[in-house]
Parts: sequence; structure tokens; C-alpha cells
Amino acid sequence: MTTLISRRRFLGTTAGVAAGLVAAPAVLRAESFPSRPIELVVGFSPGGGTDVTARTFAGFLATELGGSVVVVNKPGASGETALAGVARARPDGYTLGVTNMPGLITLPIERNTQFKLDDFDFVANLVSDPSAFSVKPDSPIRSVKELIEAARKDPGGVTFGSTGVGTDDHLCLVLFEQATGVKLNHIPFPGAGPMRMAVIGGQVTVAGLNVGEVAPFKTQLRMIAQGGATRSRFAPDVPTFREQGVNIEMGSERGIVAPKGLPPEVMARLAEATAKVVKNPEFLAKIESQFTEPDYLPGPEWRARLAKADAKFRALWTTQPWSGKS
Repeated sequence: MTTLISRRRFLGTTAGVAAGLVAAPAVLRAESFPSRPIELVVGFSPGGGTDVTARTFAGFLATELGGSVVVVNKPGASGETALAGVARARPDGYTLGVTNMPGLITLPIERNTQFKLDDFDFVANLVSDPSAFSVKPDSPIRSVKELIEAARKDPGGVTFGSTGVGTDDHLCLVLFEQATGVKLNHIPFPGAGPMRMAVIGGQVTVAGLNVGEVAPFKTQLRMIAQGGATRSRFAPDVPTFREQGVNIEMGSERGIVAPKGLPPEVMARLAEATAKVVKNPEFLAKIESQFTEPDYLPGPEWRARLAKADAKFRALWTTQPWSGKS
């Protein structure tokens, strides 16, 4: 009996030690993360809304993690270049991507991309920003009605700049054309910064930019319509498309993703740090100063919302495919 009990105790103790040894690396990995700089990859040029959000978030995330977070701009293919790179990266938490929805969803719908939605783990959504149509202050176009009239008088002659095919800026144009029957000449740019300068310089008629990307430049650009369900507090005098008789809504969501297969303890560390950042009054004040609305959703809830959006855009694709279209 003594021998049997002793053996059981020995086996129990051995199993406990083994379990502890298995768990130890995970605990140590979480405690030591990050031990080197984290890359936060942005798919657009510096100066746009996604880039500004990324740089703001990076500073606060670095403080919460006690490490370094470096923003890396990899513009190209409407954001696909950056997202594909993140999807292929080692899932260790040291490569993260700042996504711009709907591009995260629409790019794989419109073409055979090097990534798909299921290639990522989702940390959290951070902010949202309604789409808007803007023109130079001295433009004769002062409303949606006048834009429609100008496009009808000169089919294809009214140019429209976006940050790329399949982005929220471009899809806002697609929905606008579908709703009104007019045609604008779509010109994609690698980011909001160069596109904004083209409109300010008179090379492009209309800018497809988010409210937060136009509000800081109100002396150089004039919004004629915004894409939210209601007017943004950052543009209270600008009517929505719906208020002007065009029944469309569009905007951008910006969040953080990681390559699929992130260790649970690293994901937990990133999720916890992100949750603290978005509750930080200094962070909230900063994004407000950038004319961007907080729109925090934890990873699982954000993924569920993306699934619904994916179904919506796939339905749109069947009736109004936007790839290669203005």
C-alpha cells in the first residue's frame, strides 16, 4: 500500500513539474515581450489618416509595453503590399499591421491577393472616420447637386482622386455613381498626402478623403458632402450625402492585425496594452485633435463585424464590380 501511494504521489508530482515546465516558456515569453522593436506596418504614404493614426497609437503602445514600436510605411497596390507582408511575417508579435477597412475586405474580393481575411489574428479596431468629397475653396462645385450637374455636362471630365482601387474613398465613388448615374474619372494615388496635394494644386477636381483628413486643411479644401449616417462633430456644417438626396454611406475603420498564429500569451499582452491605450485620456485627446472618432472593438467583436461587412461588399461586387472602374 505504501509503495502504491508513494508511486501515485511521485507520478502526480512528476506530472505537475512537467506541466510547469511546459507552461514556463509561455509565461517567460509573455513577460519578456517585447524584447526588440515592434514594426507597425502602414500600407499608405506618410501624411494620410491611416499613417497619422498609426503614429499616434505607436507612441502610446510603446509606453504600455515598455518597448519600442516603429511605424513602417509600405505603400502600394491600395494597401495590399503591406497587408501581404504582414500576413507572411513570423507570428511572434513583432510585426503588426494597421488596417484600413474596407480595403482589408474588398481587396481579396476584387482580385487574387497575396492575403485573405483568415490570414490574420485581430487585436482590436481603434478608430473610424467618415468618407467625404472635397474640392478646392474656389471650385464652382459647392454641393452634391452641382457635382452631378458638372459630371453630366462633361462625362469623364470631372476627375476624382482616391487612395486606391477598393479603398473606402474609391467605394464611396462607386456607390455615388451607382446612385446618381453619373461618371467621374477615377485617379488612384498611393496615399492621402499626394492625392490631397493634387487637388489643392488643381490637377484633380474632387478629393475622396475622410473627414479627419480634410478637417486640418479647411483653408485649402472644402467638403461638399460626408459619408456618415449623421454629421460628424468635426464637420457639423457639412451635409451628409443622404441629406442631399444620395442614399449612400461610407467610411474608414482603422485597426490592428497580426499574422495568423500569434501565441495566445503574446496576443493577450497586445490586447491588454491596446485596451489601456484606447482608454487613455491623452490618447483620446490626441485622436480628437486629429479629427478622428474613437471606435474601439476588441479582436473577437471586430472580427464578427468584419464578417458582416464582408458579406455586404461581396453582394455589392455581384451587382457593381469596382475593380478597374472609376
